[in-house]
Amino acid sequence: MKKNQVLIGALLCLTASISWGAMFPVAERALMYIDPFYFAFLRYLAVSVILGILLLMKEGKKSFSLEGQGKKLLFFGTMAFTVYNFLIFAGQDLLGHNGVIVASIMESLMPMISILILWVFKSARPMKYTIASMFLALIGAILVITNGSLSFVFLLKDSVIPILFILIGVIGWVIYTMGGNQFNGWSTLRYSTLTCILGTAVSAIITFLATAMGLSVPTAEVMQSIYGEMIFMIIFPGAIALLSWNLGIKLLTPINGILFINLVPITTLAIVFIQGGSLSSYEILGTFLVIYALIQNNYFQRKNLPSRVKEMNTSEKNHLIKGTQHQ
Repeated sequence: MKKNQVLIGALLCLTASISWGAMFPVAERALMYIDPFYFAFLRYLAVSVILGILLLMKEGKKSFSLEGQGKKLLFFGTMAFTVYNFLIFAGQDLLGHNGVIVASIMESLMPMISILILWVFKSARPMKYTIASMFLALIGAILVITNGSLSFVFLLKDSVIPILFILIGVIGWVIYTMGGNQFNGWSTLRYSTLTCILGTAVSAIITFLATAMGLSVPTAEVMQSIYGEMIFMIIFPGAIALLSWNLGIKLLTPINGILFINLVPITTLAIVFIQGGSLSSYEILGTFLVIYALIQNNYFQRKNLPSRVKEMNTSEKNHLIKGTQHQ
């Protein structure tokens, strides 16, 4: 992997993670006025339109062809733009103000979940240093967002359903992130656009059914009251973050790029600090641990790649070669 690819990939994943870190505090205010289902659906409906226009202008009508990949695109799109999008905001809304904190912490579980999925389904046995880096980054993120207090454990105990919603949503995004590897010949814009459109279509059906069962439709006054929040959610955590994340993952590979998700809770904390909070020693230590884990994993992965290839079985080698070609 070339150095400029690493740098660009890192900057792209960083951009996405920071955008998502700002997402939860912004969503908190919006969810005071609008149902999570409509909030999530309308957000990515707008993103789908934006990406569709961009794809049409850049690659033409032929790029909207599914090329026999419709089922895969529908599955990965549903994982990201229905499962993740609906459940993470539903869980945050049910938890109230504490949902901002819990959702940020749960985002930090993505690297751990990706390792388990690769290990179980791809026979890609993780190296010890990778597992250590994931745990270190997770510990750092928890220190940052909880300020060294274990009181959040009791919060989780009393909020099983919302936490389960958020966890399932996070798993959905991990699956979507890893799904990009199956579309190596496609541009990031094309994969992002088609999955977004198909996933949003599923969200539209669910929202319609929920409305028929009594879900209230947001009024014009409601939409006007959250106009600023929706614009932010559509542009930054929506279109920009989606394209940045998918391209960054393409350059770094999922196992490397997904580490940057640990910056989400740190960004959330930074916003709180800007709004008048203060940083404690726990928060400073946690920030250092996350950054150190990112650097450590990348360093050891580069250092041990030659010996790692020699020790691999055939399945693992094919998986690595596929990942390298993907870059």
